[in-house]
Amino acid sequence: MSLTVRAQNKAFGGTLTKYAFTSEALGGLFANMNVYVPPQAQDGTKVPVLYYLSGLTCTEDNAAQKGHLFGAAAEEGLAIVFPDTSPRGANIPGEDDSWDFGTGAGFYVNATKAPWSQHYRMYDHVLREIPAVLQHENLPIDTSRASILGHSMGGHGALMLYLREPGTFRAASAFAPMSHPSNSTLGQKLIQGYLEGGIEEGKAYDAAELLGQVDSSRDIHILVDCGLNDGFYKDQELQPESLTEAAKRSGLDAERVQVRLHEGYDHSYFFVSTFAAEHVHWHAQFLRS
Repeated sequence: MSLTVRAQNKAFGGTLTKYAFTSEALGGLFANMNVYVPPQAQDGTKVPVLYYLSGLTCTEDNAAQKGHLFGAAAEEGLAIVFPDTSPRGANIPGEDDSWDFGTGAGFYVNATKAPWSQHYRMYDHVLREIPAVLQHENLPIDTSRASILGHSMGGHGALMLYLREPGTFRAASAFAPMSHPSNSTLGQKLIQGYLEGGIEEGKAYDAAELLGQVDSSRDIHILVDCGLNDGFYKDQELQPESLTEAAKRSGLDAERVQVRLHEGYDHSYFFVSTFAAEHVHWHAQFLRS
């Protein structure tokens, strides 16, 4: 499970390293990830970690290069880990036929439908395998102090993983997340493509469905930002309002589940980079203890 260094860059006093490793979760395929280690960890001191999940068509590089996350991470002393968005090179027929399914579109679930189930297990890859690799390689990262954020499909992944796995992540935030995928066109395509049980099985990976079932006594911390000029928002692919409605059903107030809609902003990294530092600082308050 050893890591191979593919590239390294200095940023804000810290170091961004691109690693590759053989992924058991992804059926023996090579996986890439970027890991930012802040200056506070250069002497080996272990720091908390943020996992950043990217959206459809992205790789581990998009947010690392365009997200504007490192300045705030260096200020707060946080590591950031950027997994890829899907397996690469599984050679499944149809894998590269469309932008919104297959390569670059792993959806952060464990596929249960053949032939995808052999390799498309991004849920286990992000939740279990990557933290284990970080620990095995003795990187200066305290995986017991973790939070998660993401954009679009990655926002779905961040919220869903946080809600499904109590105690694993201290907080979750998202930029323009697919909030209710079992009720959207893109979400239904991904769910029906990867999951043998279709929409019913997909509800177990749906943030709005999960949030609506949360016990009000659970220590929940969620922050969501979405632009009102986002084409996916206008086409009802994101439905962030479904999170507000689900929180109310669970008796969670607006402090614990914050959903903010912004005039004029779209789906791009211009939007993400505008609010990225704020998200990092928000996560830091839960990771410091």
